[in-house]
Amino acid sequence: MSEKLKVGILGATGMVGQRFISLLEDHPWFEVTTVAASPRSAGKTYEEAVGGRWKMTAPMPEGVKDLVVMNVNEVEKVAASVDFVFSAVDMSKEEIRAIEEAYARTETPVVSNNSAHRWTPDVPMVVPEINPEHMRVIEFQRKRLGTLRGFIAVKPNCSIQSYAPVLTAWKEFEPYEVVATTYQAISGAGKTFQDWPEMQGNIIPFISGEEEKSEKEPLRIWGEIKDGVIVPAQSPVITCQCIRVPVLDGHTAAVFVKFKRKATKEQLIEKLVSFRGEPQRLGLPSAPKQFIQYLEEDNRPQVSLDVQYEKGMGISVGRLREDSVYDWKFVGLSHNTVRGAAGGAILCAELLKAQGYIAKK
Repeated sequence: MSEKLKVGILGATGMVGQRFISLLEDHPWFEVTTVAASPRSAGKTYEEAVGGRWKMTAPMPEGVKDLVVMNVNEVEKVAASVDFVFSAVDMSKEEIRAIEEAYARTETPVVSNNSAHRWTPDVPMVVPEINPEHMRVIEFQRKRLGTLRGFIAVKPNCSIQSYAPVLTAWKEFEPYEVVATTYQAISGAGKTFQDWPEMQGNIIPFISGEEEKSEKEPLRIWGEIKDGVIVPAQSPVITCQCIRVPVLDGHTAAVFVKFKRKATKEQLIEKLVSFRGEPQRLGLPSAPKQFIQYLEEDNRPQVSLDVQYEKGMGISVGRLREDSVYDWKFVGLSHNTVRGAAGGAILCAELLKAQGYIAKK
């Protein structure tokens, strides 16, 4: 009998669901035993249900090909087969909120890639290196839900991963005003170039809802728990533009920062490369050994060279230099479907297991 925790993937046939499947192959703590999707996929094997829509570069893991897809709406039945679930369902926000809460009420922890619960006050939204202490709000959430074991935890939007960790590393210099422009890959929309040929040689200067998330979600991550809910921080003020670019994987950000306390370039770089969080201290399986790397070359970071840094779980930073209007500017890069989506959620689940929130049923 395997000692690994039994994992279910909700929305297993979509792009993020596929990324979960790919990243969890041979995971030392977790084993995918259940895949669930829409009623039209239910009853087919996973291989049949996905068909020609497998979008990962690595082949589909053999261990999931013959799993029979369950109906994601049969909550009790799916929940009975697993210790916890990852959620990547493709539904309206209202439907996602309802179904994730339904799973939590079956005493099944839900670790979600979706945005629906990111602003539910007692749901932790966590980048494990930045705000692991926010998981403590789960105790208050359980009281609301009437559960002993079940809860919902979420990871934040993919677009903030390339600059929020950087600003966190520089916290002691008190950044108070930030301008960011993100250049976002098409996989963030669940697409490949085969699906979206009109993105070849094109950019689209609008991604629905993305700018508000990019401006507000870092403040919630930097917030604190008060009276059983997470209260967002008030600073720094962030303004953002989000642009879709013809790149498959990798979100790049060009960022300008004002600080209350002066810092030298050497101090700023030292804070980046020495930045460690709870995942590094705990040696979690998916944690990058070095969370943030600084690249000295003028033409780095580049998607083609750097997006896979630390297996896609690290952040690459370059072009740090003084600015004539703001204090400093830099370019950041993160892998949007690894660190920014499934990989970030898996790291959250590893942290939750280490903290004792996820265990065998």
